[in-house]
Amino acid sequence: MKRSTSDQNLTTGSPSAACRGSSASTLDGISAAILVGGLGTRLGRIAENTPKPLLPVLGRPFVFYLLDQLWLAGVRDVVLCSGHRGQMIENAASSYGRSMRVLCSREDAPLGTGGAMRLALPLLSGGPFLVMNGDSYCCFDPGQFLEWHRVRQAKCSLLLTYVDDTGRYGRVSLDATDRVVEFQEKGPRADPGWINAGVYLVEKAVIQGILRDRGCSLEREVFPGLIGHGLYGYRGGGRFLDIGTPESLRRAPAFFEAKA
Repeated sequence: MKRSTSDQNLTTGSPSAACRGSSASTLDGISAAILVGGLGTRLGRIAENTPKPLLPVLGRPFVFYLLDQLWLAGVRDVVLCSGHRGQMIENAASSYGRSMRVLCSREDAPLGTGGAMRLALPLLSGGPFLVMNGDSYCCFDPGQFLEWHRVRQAKCSLLLTYVDDTGRYGRVSLDATDRVVEFQEKGPRADPGWINAGVYLVEKAVIQGILRDRGCSLEREVFPGLIGHGLYGYRGGGRFLDIGTPESLRRAPAFFEAKA
């Protein structure tokens, strides 16, 4: 596991306009992790030589917009969970200029999202942790999300957002108390509904329960295993973007230029 740090106070451009106008609730004291180890296979040659989180959007690496979102929420300690082309991600992290400590946890072999979080655990402090996918962006109020999670004494809370077509993402079903009761797989049906927005609040004990040095998926193993045991869905997500396909990547500049 390798680490790099950035704690400079430079100017790197304005934070994204994508969610301006939302509440500036704080996550001061919360550690965050961004999962940036994906291969980007659906992007084909676009991500052949550049990790998906580093693909440029309006002249900046995509992951910098996630770091902006965390910085605006008061987060000052972030771990990038890398793997594929991890050195490139570490080099980019060192150039992120806001007053934020950015560490990198690099897996030597693919561990999945759960295994990557277990590897990064020694770099994370306190709990719960805010976990974000490194290839998607969702507007939400971080402080309200944290308060909501704590009131329910949840083990894990998933940020959900409503889309017109859940076929590409899969659907998350809740009961009347916002407990997750089912994950429905991706499919050809183009029905509207609530989807996983790729942002989670996860208690430390959940990550500690993942076996070390083995592959594990948060989405396919950890979260389904928590159904009925403290897994909640927070329907507080707003505008949503993922850059997993060439078409969605082309929409990214307009997304970040838009005014809320």
